[in-house]
Amino acid sequence: MPRKAALAAWIGSALEYYDFFIYGTAAALVFNKVFFPSSSPAAGTLLALATFGVGYLARPVGAFVLGHVGDRLGRKKVLVFTLLLMGATTFLVGCLPTYASVGVLAPVLLVILRLLQGLSAAGEQAGANSMSLEHAPAHRRGYYTSFTLSGTQAGQILATAVFLPIATLPQDQLLTWGWRIPFWCSAVVVLVGFVIRRKIDETPVFEKTRSDVAKLPVAVLFRTHWKDVLRVIAAATIASVSTIFTVYALSYAVNTVGLDRGPILWVGVLANIAALLAIPFLAGLSDRVGRKPVFIAGCLACGALIFPYLWSISDGSYPLIFALGILLFGVAYSAVNGVWPSFYGEMFSAKVRLSGMAIGTQIGFAIAGFAPSVVAAIGSGKEDWFGVAVFTAAVCLLSAAAALTARETHDVPTEELGQNPGQPRDRNANAASSAAAGSGSAPAKSGISRT
Repeated sequence: MPRKAALAAWIGSALEYYDFFIYGTAAALVFNKVFFPSSSPAAGTLLALATFGVGYLARPVGAFVLGHVGDRLGRKKVLVFTLLLMGATTFLVGCLPTYASVGVLAPVLLVILRLLQGLSAAGEQAGANSMSLEHAPAHRRGYYTSFTLSGTQAGQILATAVFLPIATLPQDQLLTWGWRIPFWCSAVVVLVGFVIRRKIDETPVFEKTRSDVAKLPVAVLFRTHWKDVLRVIAAATIASVSTIFTVYALSYAVNTVGLDRGPILWVGVLANIAALLAIPFLAGLSDRVGRKPVFIAGCLACGALIFPYLWSISDGSYPLIFALGILLFGVAYSAVNGVWPSFYGEMFSAKVRLSGMAIGTQIGFAIAGFAPSVVAAIGSGKEDWFGVAVFTAAVCLLSAAAALTARETHDVPTEELGQNPGQPRDRNANAASSAAAGSGSAPAKSGISRT
């Protein structure tokens, strides 16, 4: 069951985030010309990147709603719903009329669909992480939960790879019909993902606590775990590294520096391929040495590497761009990505886990979603990369500081997660843990201490 849950999380997240990331690529490459042609090139790019951030604005709202549903009705219902909503809205983006056809209505419709995408994404990772964590053996929670983020990286690879041949089209074909093809492909994404998600079993932890679920899990969350929610919000702003790397750096390289689209897109593909290998390895490492050391090391490495990476783009050195891009996003950021699903999830008890993860991460991700717009406003010139790097490094330091204040949980038994030292164990959680062990999950190691 742990392997089945991890595989379902991987495939579902890959399909879901394919939809989410093709929007970011399109926003960086074509939306400034398709939906905001009346603006200056710099203003059009800023507006296009802002529509990317709008999707993150909706995510905190979706986190409250879908977190409530997941903790009240089950993880599976959330995962099926988010996939259907994401697929439908993404397909409709590909059907939108352009500004030249209907005027201001075109960007308005674009923003509405982006908001719905954000609502969907709000429950996706928290639901998949909760599902895989609650099925996982206690001493391998980091490894199994990391498959959700490996799936996210796979979705990003697929999204970028689809745009590689599209980006080679002549400009007039790219701006008329070419950019629509990746969005229409989401119809296949929905079909495959729906079949997979319907076959997922609900977790033993949730089944055992179903009769004792709070009427309003969010109220319980903020009464018992408000510090952890704030901690996750601050730590989750590290996602700014991802949005700046995948959206801002792409736009900066192509639209400001004038580099070719194809090679820059390949940087993202190769960095994500490296991440597919690094994420499970680094997550497994956190099962042995702890969540905090791996997570904090990843934050600090990202803050340091963003400077030479953006400089290499401004210099137009393709070998350095490839090497530093893979090191930054494929390795350093993977230390964060591989660990946060277990690190954040282990802060909360089963009764409020999905709500806690969803609300905490999505507010942090909402801040990160607007990072490309913020840094684009910092400066649109070729030499303005240093200010962008300073902003990114500051966010990395904030995330590292938040993680430093957290409790180390890699060696805490599953039934005791979310409890303060000395707090009596939750009987329902104990029963669920025993049921999970009896159904084939490996038991927690004996003699595990709580730190």
